[in-house]
Amino acid sequence: MYTINDRSRDIGEFIPAEDDDMLICRCEEITKGEIRRAVHDGMFTLTEIRRYLRTGMGLCQGQTCSRLVKGIVAKELGISPAELEPATARVPMRPIEMNILAAEETEAI
Repeated sequence: MYTINDRSRDIGEFIPAEDDDMLICRCEEITKGEIRRAVHDGMFTLTEIRRYLRTGMGLCQGQTCSRLVKGIVAKELGISPAELEPATARVPMRPIEMNILAAEETEAI
């Protein structure tokens, strides 16, 4: 019996599908085909997919695409989506201009 993270597991070769150009992660503009290709390239966990393609790392933080990505990865691996470990959650952060930080510092003095 293979485990999900078993890298010697043969999931078959990547065969392009008609709907591979469907946009799954709108924030990072990642398609279904890119996710499928990543699984066939050896990315077997959601965290690996996230680090490799940046799915779920946009403004919505995976609120719109995480379930879709999980389903695609599970289907490519031939397992149930419930068997996949959830991706590591991170606190959302946004870039901030230095002059805003500097203004806060001078107000505190």
